[in-house]
Amino acid sequence: MKEYKVESLIYYSKLTLDSKHIANDSKKEIQEKLDEYAAKGYRFTTSTSTNFGSAIYIHLYFEKDI
Repeated sequence: MKEYKVESLIYYSKLTLDSKHIANDSKKEIQEKLDEYAAKGYRFTTSTSTNFGSAIYIHLYFEKDI
């Protein structure tokens, strides 16, 4: 049997000439979430992202055997 968790992160676009600012700004927080769930015994399975207006929603999916 498996247990599943979803972690959602939201990032907002800002006025800048750096077209990769969200990717650059989000790396640290995403890595922290990956480390946090790994410490609890979860495995990262996949991710999805969607945008709505000026926001980008990133969903991280984890699972572990129970």
